[in-house]
Amino acid sequence: MFDLADSYVWDFWFADDGDAYHLFFLYASRALHDPEDRHYRASVGHAVSTDLVSWERVADALVRGGADDFDALATWTGSTVRRADGTWFLFYTGSRLDDDGRNVQRIGYATSTDLFTWHKNPANPVLEADGTMYERLANSDWHDEAFRDPWVFADPAGRGWHMYVTARATRGPFSGRGVVAHATSPDLETWQLQAPVSEPSDDGFGQLEVTQVEEVEGRAVLLFSCMPAQAMDAVRERHPRGAVWAVPADSVLGPFDIGAATPITDDDLYVGRLIRDRAGAWQLLAFRNVGPDGGFVGGITDPMPVGWDGDRLVVKQPALSV
Repeated sequence: MFDLADSYVWDFWFADDGDAYHLFFLYASRALHDPEDRHYRASVGHAVSTDLVSWERVADALVRGGADDFDALATWTGSTVRRADGTWFLFYTGSRLDDDGRNVQRIGYATSTDLFTWHKNPANPVLEADGTMYERLANSDWHDEAFRDPWVFADPAGRGWHMYVTARATRGPFSGRGVVAHATSPDLETWQLQAPVSEPSDDGFGQLEVTQVEEVEGRAVLLFSCMPAQAMDAVRERHPRGAVWAVPADSVLGPFDIGAATPITDDDLYVGRLIRDRAGAWQLLAFRNVGPDGGFVGGITDPMPVGWDGDRLVVKQPALSV
């Protein structure tokens, strides 16, 4: 398990350089006292492991920018990929407040040659909601301009790159407008916004946080996270404690039927991430969310093996560290 005694630890993602696993995680000081305040104080930490269990913390990857930057408030969740020339790209969410104090989220990136020293792109941000396909503050009563958690992956046919983003559609039921936004790039540097790969739904969610797509045992699956309070009534009635959700699909390129989502964890865990161990088996890690007293816990679990039970992705064995 990975945790810090003096800090709240929550959202995270991985990079695998072939020798070691690199864990990038959000953290904020426990001196804040109220864990809900952590979001506006988030930095991106970094730890390294050879087995996904024992972690060595190293120097932080990113901190928030200056007062005029798109990430002036905080640096939030992202993903890390390597281009063919060996350059690592860390895509992340930049957060800042608008004049009315509401949170606006956009996507930027930093680059590195070694995964340890990162340089932000001076042209950030590279992607934001457009107000036509994806909701903006001007056409929404949602609490923020949701456009965050970029998940970047190579096109399966070798035609550039794809990015999935947590966003909200401009139509549909208020608590069912959460969609997987989509963008494409030929080079990881320039991005073109595309139509979403999911639809708002009466069986949907207000937001689809921290998406990830993988092929597990030959079947494509989309992971996302959403607490029941931010989902449609029909979802809450079926799964009153669902938190990390899985959607089977025909392809990692979608489309994804969000109404078919089933929970793979209860709300004691949040932000599930899939990664292969050195034996090639798929493992799920998540952060500890709600404790027995109903309060926030924090810290990242040990790996939990996953597999298919019919059309459902399930955890085969819970982590001992939960």
